[in-house]
Amino acid sequence: MMDLLADSREVIRNDGLLLLQQLSRGNAAIQKIVAFENAFERLLDIVTEEGNSDGGIVVEDCLLLLLNLLKNNSSNQNFFKEGSYIQRMKPWFEVAEDNSGWSAQKVTNLHLMLQLVRVLVSPVNPPGATSSCQKSAFQCGLLQQLCTILMATGVPADILTETINTVSEVIRGSQINQDYFASVNAPSNPPRPAIVVLLMSMVNERQPFVLRCAVLYCFECFLYKNQKGQGEIVATLLPATIDANSISAGQLLCGGLFSTDSLSNWCAAVALAHALQDNSIQKEQLLRVQLATSLGNPPVSLLQQCTNILSQGSKVQTRVGLLMLLSTWMTSCPIAVSNFLHNQTNVPFLTGQISENLGEEEQLVQGLCALLLGICIYYNENTLENYTKEKLKQLIEKRIGKENFIEKLGYISKHELYSRAGQKPQPSYSTPEQMLFDHEFTKLVKELEVLIIKAVQKSSEDEKKEEEVKKSLEQHDSIVNQYKELIREQDMQLNDLKKQVSALSSENELSQATITQQTSQVQQLRDQYNLLKIQQGKDSQQHNIHNSEAAQINGIQPKADLEEMGRLREEVEQLKQRHDLLQGQLAEKESLIEKLVKIDLCISVCLLDKLRTQVQTQAAEISQLQAEKQALSQKLKNLDQTKAMTEEKSALDQQLASTNSTVAILQTENSKLQQDVIDSKKEQDDLLVLLADQDQKIFGLKNKLKELGEQVSPCWESNPGLSLARQVL
Repeated sequence: MMDLLADSREVIRNDGLLLLQQLSRGNAAIQKIVAFENAFERLLDIVTEEGNSDGGIVVEDCLLLLLNLLKNNSSNQNFFKEGSYIQRMKPWFEVAEDNSGWSAQKVTNLHLMLQLVRVLVSPVNPPGATSSCQKSAFQCGLLQQLCTILMATGVPADILTETINTVSEVIRGSQINQDYFASVNAPSNPPRPAIVVLLMSMVNERQPFVLRCAVLYCFECFLYKNQKGQGEIVATLLPATIDANSISAGQLLCGGLFSTDSLSNWCAAVALAHALQDNSIQKEQLLRVQLATSLGNPPVSLLQQCTNILSQGSKVQTRVGLLMLLSTWMTSCPIAVSNFLHNQTNVPFLTGQISENLGEEEQLVQGLCALLLGICIYYNENTLENYTKEKLKQLIEKRIGKENFIEKLGYISKHELYSRAGQKPQPSYSTPEQMLFDHEFTKLVKELEVLIIKAVQKSSEDEKKEEEVKKSLEQHDSIVNQYKELIREQDMQLNDLKKQVSALSSENELSQATITQQTSQVQQLRDQYNLLKIQQGKDSQQHNIHNSEAAQINGIQPKADLEEMGRLREEVEQLKQRHDLLQGQLAEKESLIEKLVKIDLCISVCLLDKLRTQVQTQAAEISQLQAEKQALSQKLKNLDQTKAMTEEKSALDQQLASTNSTVAILQTENSKLQQDVIDSKKEQDDLLVLLADQDQKIFGLKNKLKELGEQVSPCWESNPGLSLARQVL
């Protein structure tokens, strides 16, 4: 069947495509077989031959088969990426500059092509597979090509919407792709960043609903795990970076946040919340934002303006968006909580909203108000005397009631749209009124709901005990960390000492080699000295011979030879002088040799003594450090055991508490059972009395029948129940 794709007859090839589509749909085993039979290569060749996105129905069939092979099949996706097939997708998205002639078939083909890209980079795929496909899309230029379509003019609205969604998932969580997207500019005069152009569409109520949702998703993906991008967005709201001559992302978000369109309010609030997600620095920076409300009035903070709009009773969608923004903003940010509580009207407004009995439409707002008030309790650092943790809990108990508060808090997770928003990151709603929850906010609610319920239900004594336990554990951890640091430092010192010992050992070996070399030099000088002595003996013998010859010459030679004798005497004198000179040099060399030997011996002995002393000292230090290390390790073990015992004690206390509660329940049930037994005994006694009365009546009737001459059998034979009752009585 795979060979049919390479058949030269188009009819057979096309029928083979249709047959493989039906077989591979929903069957992972067949999908793998088809993929490993070189299907990707053949299908991509057919798409190229047919003209890519300008092709006909055959291109659509190939794309549908590719979707069957890749969707929800991680092994095929990995094979597609490793086969470098992502690079071959780039020509699919090369559109003409005039963008004319968008036929229905071309729109369908491009839809399927964009879906193929989204299948490879879907957030539901394994993180490693998604990130590698995102990297390949950037390296081969596929992301750049998609951004070109994004900023092009004349693109159909549905293709533009799907392209925005595709770009969103290509850049989601990928720092390189997010940085590139931040640098993309629209072809306008003057050039504007693509993010600004997209946000202008998001806050424009005349744009299609699906397009606005796609832009919001793109903005969320741009900020997902992107602290650099979050900082850039928040910076456009700060006074020092505001440019009056240009429109920034921050200005568009503020404009959407306070516009009259409730959907723009919700989208802007969610987008701004994503700029603060898991980023405490930007949460504090956003507190600096000041807004000019009207001429002549002082500016108010962005936080205060949000609460002002809340208190004005706007539409439900607007209030839900603002409450989600405030909840995200104040989570893990005690400074924001303090600023919120500083306004005396905020807490009464929240308690009033929670305590009222409103309709079903307002229940979600009540739940979000309870969440916000719970955040004010949990992240409260007790900096304001009127709104400490304890006073806020007392206020809840008096004005709302703990059970009522927890019930209102549960309205959020019980809402029908809550679970739908938590399924996937992309917002998918059929109508604007359904846009009430954000995917990231649903995860935040899951984390906070349990913490807030515990914080509200805890008494002050429990909190004090918990704080004491926490402090003791922190002290214990700090002590353990100190010991760990000390052991680490001592290990470093021990390693340094070992290095010093090895260095001194090498120096010692070098000194030994130097001593050996100098000893050999001394031996050579001694040999030279012996040779000089031998030579001196020969010179003295020659001198004696010359003297005897001179005497003979004086006796027998005539006066004519006196000159030759004089010359010989001069030579003898020269030899004597040379001998004296050699003797002096020899004495100097001997003294020099003796000095050198003494100096070298002294240096060697001193150096060896010094080395031995250092080695002994360091060995003692090493042994002492090892002993200290063992003692610290033992202390660390003891501390770990103490911590484990503390944890075990807390677990045993919990078990004891649960056992006590079980015992109390069993005792209650036992008392109920005893009461049931007493009641049943009373009923049995009454029944037995009735049976006895009936027995007496029967005996009386029997006697009357006997008097009348009737034959009557014994009652216990005819009625066994009565005999049993008699026995019991």
